[in-house]
Amino acid sequence: MKSNIKTKPTIYMIFGGTGDLAERKLIPALYNLFLEGYMPKEFAIIGLGRTDYTNESFIKNLLGGVNKFSRSGKADKDQWADFSSRISYLRTDVNNEGDYAKMEQVIDKYEAEWSEPPVIIHYLAVAPNFFPIIASNLAKMKSAGDAERTRVVIEKPFGRDLETAKELNALLRNIFDEKQIYRIDHYLGKETVQNMMAFRFANALFEPIWNRNFIEHVQISVTEDIGVEDRGGYYDGSGALRDMLQNHILQVLCLVAMEPPVNFDAEEVRNRKVDVLRAMRKFGPEEIRFNTVRGQYGEGWVKGEKVEGYRQEQGVNKESNTETFAAIKFFIDNWRWQNVPFYVRTGKRMHQKSSIISIQFKDVPHLIFPNNSSESWQQNRLIISIQPEMSIRLQVQAKRPGLDMTLNPVDMVFNYDGTYETDTPEAYETLLLDAMKGDQTLFMRGDQVETAWDLIMPVLESWEVKKSINFPNYSADSWGPEAAEALIAKDGFHWFTLPIKKSDKK
Repeated sequence: MKSNIKTKPTIYMIFGGTGDLAERKLIPALYNLFLEGYMPKEFAIIGLGRTDYTNESFIKNLLGGVNKFSRSGKADKDQWADFSSRISYLRTDVNNEGDYAKMEQVIDKYEAEWSEPPVIIHYLAVAPNFFPIIASNLAKMKSAGDAERTRVVIEKPFGRDLETAKELNALLRNIFDEKQIYRIDHYLGKETVQNMMAFRFANALFEPIWNRNFIEHVQISVTEDIGVEDRGGYYDGSGALRDMLQNHILQVLCLVAMEPPVNFDAEEVRNRKVDVLRAMRKFGPEEIRFNTVRGQYGEGWVKGEKVEGYRQEQGVNKESNTETFAAIKFFIDNWRWQNVPFYVRTGKRMHQKSSIISIQFKDVPHLIFPNNSSESWQQNRLIISIQPEMSIRLQVQAKRPGLDMTLNPVDMVFNYDGTYETDTPEAYETLLLDAMKGDQTLFMRGDQVETAWDLIMPVLESWEVKKSINFPNYSADSWGPEAAEALIAKDGFHWFTLPIKKSDKK
């Protein structure tokens, strides 16, 4: 497929080019963009790292990643040869100022050869502690001051609390304009997440009832069936609140709750997201106690095999107070959502890997049907599934075939697999293309990051100060701690889950 999107000549400078993210996500994404005609005619990918690679050994390693992780399958020999001819490796030490001069020389070389000055994207696929030193050294490069061409992409976590997020924002803003800074959250690049905007604002059907008058409550669940795997050391200093809730889940919540933007301009859309975060009710000490739940998984059985508890994982403190599960009830204090609860949860070693948004509508004001006709009655619900399936389903009541008036719930389903024949692009493909185009709609702005941190800081500080005496409090392959069920059950609701299809099981 040939794209009609025109992108300018581009240089991708990937810090951490020898790392896992580049191998599993970035290079496969750029290769798929190349196959589908989205890459410009003139482009270069420069891998930066400390490993002693040659160009040939570096490219060979990347080919292994593409063959293993690309949605398009193993690379075609000729197509890979064409793509990889634009890849090179530059051995660098991010602490060495002289190595940034080498990067500048590479950029100058392409500028002299190409038809027009390229867009320069510095992708920081490195640990967060390297962000400040890289940014400070980039500031010394002559190209850094070109706000129209030079961009920096920064992976999460963006700070580990409000103070460090502010410090990093201040450092970046001293070097770059805000329009040069792309704070990436890959969740926002997922196809179903993006479809939230289209679903809400391109259809006259839903927006009139998208408010407190018709919606009873909202749930957002992001659950994983795996443990921390080989990330125990990192995760023990992070936890579920930092790793998932502060960024991914709050960003999805903003898309559900935001006011209609005036247009699709990046700043207008991001303004509306920040409005949601600013309207969210902050927690006092008593609110934390009654509106939040934390958990940590213990040992258990998964697919017939016994698995270790969190505290037995490699790199984890044997008395760790880090949560692997978090559930919170939020309120948004504005006219649209006043007193509508937003329940969010995330956890590891859960029964199912899924990401689901469930919007439950209020019951009909008067039920005209006899009781025996509606034994399986349930309120209307809109379910947006991000994974394992990508679908949007509306649950309504309908008459069951037969002579009796018997009602039961039925699903009206829009399923990506059944509707479109083309493969769905990976989240990183969308985001890397947007970075080339200079479109920041799906990237977080500095004030958005800080406002999200400000919202959860009371919970974070409370959990860190008060050691949990009942960890671990849920077993592997469960739905989390009992307190999480109580959190929502006391309001008369229950956590919604989609049944696992056989095709979803490994």
